[in-house]
Amino acid sequence: MAAEKHLKRSVKAAVITVPAHFNNQQRQATKDAGRIAGLDVKRIINEPTAAALAYGLHSKSHSLSSATKNEDGSVKSNVVIFDLGGGTFDVSVLTLDGGVFEVKATGGDTHLGGEDFDNGIYEWCLEKITKEHGEKEADAIRASARASSRLRRAVESAKRTLSTVSNIEIEVDRLSATVDFCETLTRTAFEELNGHLFQRCIDTVQSVLVDADCTLGDVTDVVLVGGSTRIPQLQKRLHELFDGRIELCKSVHPDEAVAIGAAVQGHILSTGAGGGGKDLDAASSTTDLLLLDVTPLSLGIELDGRLMSVLIKRNTSIPCRKTRTYTTVDDWQTEIDVVVYEGERPSIDANNQLGSFVISGVERARAGDPKVDVTFALDANGILNVSALDQVTGAEATAEIKAEQGRLSPQDIEQMIADAETYRAADVELVAKSEYKVALEEAFFTAQAKEGKNDEDELELADLMDWLELDSEGATLAEMQGKGRILEDKY
Repeated sequence: MAAEKHLKRSVKAAVITVPAHFNNQQRQATKDAGRIAGLDVKRIINEPTAAALAYGLHSKSHSLSSATKNEDGSVKSNVVIFDLGGGTFDVSVLTLDGGVFEVKATGGDTHLGGEDFDNGIYEWCLEKITKEHGEKEADAIRASARASSRLRRAVESAKRTLSTVSNIEIEVDRLSATVDFCETLTRTAFEELNGHLFQRCIDTVQSVLVDADCTLGDVTDVVLVGGSTRIPQLQKRLHELFDGRIELCKSVHPDEAVAIGAAVQGHILSTGAGGGGKDLDAASSTTDLLLLDVTPLSLGIELDGRLMSVLIKRNTSIPCRKTRTYTTVDDWQTEIDVVVYEGERPSIDANNQLGSFVISGVERARAGDPKVDVTFALDANGILNVSALDQVTGAEATAEIKAEQGRLSPQDIEQMIADAETYRAADVELVAKSEYKVALEEAFFTAQAKEGKNDEDELELADLMDWLELDSEGATLAEMQGKGRILEDKY
């Protein structure tokens, strides 16, 4: 484990981050995965919220020109966290007031990420191939795992490079038996190809601001998180959205902000208000930060007519506790099925069922007379506990809603933990292989950038990268090290 190597001691507790739009079932599955890995999961927090913690730690030592000051001299700011990663997109609006983080609203697009910008260039390349070599050749490249992988690798590299230059040559030799691909893509063309994606990003920001009851003029800071936020056009669109009055915050490393925020939350949980650790300055900076996150989806129960009655609305701060009183629909009914859902639609058929339980011993009376209090308690991890209490008879039932569908049973979890111990040696080699593969890829890119290579060298390097991406999964560590020696000896 990388953390254990860095700290030089065993790590058993963890704070795990998840995309803001993760539902109850996905959060439970994440906790299960942590337990299977041998970790005591102390907290599940949303990725944009973690990034906000990293920003808050940074802002405590930097003046914020656009923020307002309270009467006691503390700084209050309204922060938009714009988190665009490789495969997900999240936006959160928070207030930072005297060290207290309160998430006002969160939202996102589960089908938008950096890969979508890659896809735009990828399809552009295939269109060029179609024009020059015909549709049949383009389809063959699309269908070939090896050719498609090589083209996508070149496309992603071009996208990254276009953040710092105005044009880039996309070149892939021997893409197929008849195609040596070479085309120049300008930044302007890239922006035109992906204009609809930029607009989707802006639309999401505006939607989340509405949910947070926050105007564009109320926003004091915009924090960029995720590698895709380096795209200049995206930064320009955001700058224009706020009428150019806000400088986008780039002081928090976009690739590290979420991890830093999780570490901050871990420090707060492990040390409490007393601080601690070797770095006393850092301890005092983190322990006076308080995080108030929100639930991403509304939570409620099924009513007669297959409708959903909401107890906890979307974007409610957590932890929280809400109670509503319900009654029976039939005369002399003594049991009530409590069926729990999450979602934003009035009909339960369009929402996600999380679980159910039965309360028995309900007052025997005419329909509508009994009074049963249903309470939802949502903890800091976004995990839901539900209870029902009859006001007259005192009958009660409780359940931790774990979204059992598709979830591992406790026995399955214990078996996977046992398997992890049994196959620990094999797993150690797997980790070593993974780490060596990363080092090998870095060595490859270093060799590729060197001047003075001949055509034979270029082909050898291309074959090596193909092997790494397509054939290395089944290789042993020794075989990988053999490939590494080729790079060391020749390049």
